[in-house]
Amino acid sequence: MKAVLIVGLVALLSAVSALPVDDRVNGENGWYIPKEDGTFEWIDLDDAEDLLSKGEDIEGRISTNAVSFYLYTQSNPTKGQEIKAKASSIDDSHFNKDHPTRIVIHGWTQSYKDSMNTEITKAWLSRGDFNVIIVDWSRARSVDYASSVLAVPGAGAKVGNMIKYLQENHDMSLDSLYVIGHSLGAQVAGYAGQTVGEGRIHTIIGLDPALPLFSYNKPNKRLSSDDAYYVESIQTNGGKLGFLKPIGKGAFYPNGGQKQPGCGLDATGSCSHSRSVTYYAEAVTQDNFGTIKCGDYEAAVKKDCGSTYSSVRLGADTNAYMVEGDFYVPVNSKAPFGNIN
Repeated sequence: MKAVLIVGLVALLSAVSALPVDDRVNGENGWYIPKEDGTFEWIDLDDAEDLLSKGEDIEGRISTNAVSFYLYTQSNPTKGQEIKAKASSIDDSHFNKDHPTRIVIHGWTQSYKDSMNTEITKAWLSRGDFNVIIVDWSRARSVDYASSVLAVPGAGAKVGNMIKYLQENHDMSLDSLYVIGHSLGAQVAGYAGQTVGEGRIHTIIGLDPALPLFSYNKPNKRLSSDDAYYVESIQTNGGKLGFLKPIGKGAFYPNGGQKQPGCGLDATGSCSHSRSVTYYAEAVTQDNFGTIKCGDYEAAVKKDCGSTYSSVRLGADTNAYMVEGDFYVPVNSKAPFGNIN
């Protein structure tokens, strides 16, 4: 029943009236919604908000929103252990409360086995002893993007509740916890932070947080800088699949934040969108992305921030204590993408 209602709701996207093409501003007066085949479908702002409101009512009544957790450590770096919020599950796993924890959340159409999770897990485990917990939220694999969006708050609440369980029952430190989400996964991370409590998670890293069907002027319904002690956003396909306006307390704009070098035409934006993951994994292992401080995000987008490098590196552990504002990040067109040795 739920699936039929959700699909019926999403089908209305193509039935509503739409603004003329020349009047459309993605993320301002509506959104271009991605489809599984790589094309986009426009929906006006008022129509989208009405549909989302109806969808939220359906979610609240009959939603099934399965979320699973897989632990990777130095003892099991390539084969995850599924863990649950039960003492026996955690006690029988390789979870170690004395090691910092990294929670990684995938985006639309992906799963816990996706390459982004492999890249980030490998990067952190190359640094030493960590609990890397990969989140698998099944509704991300809905063929309808809007249906996945409707599942974001519930998935985020379940991630937040797992964080609270590990902190309250197994002494996991919130002070060394990072939650790292890509695209829709970044929005899930925001809701996880809200569930745990304002500013209690140490760091959330938003890797090109998803734009379609999320409003900048509604920070309580998207990832925002209040969701952790420090929120960093790495924005690589701004204005299309990701936000262009700054999301994090520290907002980083590789190559101006819209299109990434080496991605060619990139009509769907998927290459530039996924570069946020690649850049972050490289930053974790090599700390090689120099940045230039900008007066505002418009200057970062225009690459009009001068040529003097700041002391800040994209993705650096120290950013939580020293970073606020918008940064332009020069990048290369192929690996290594970072511009500093």
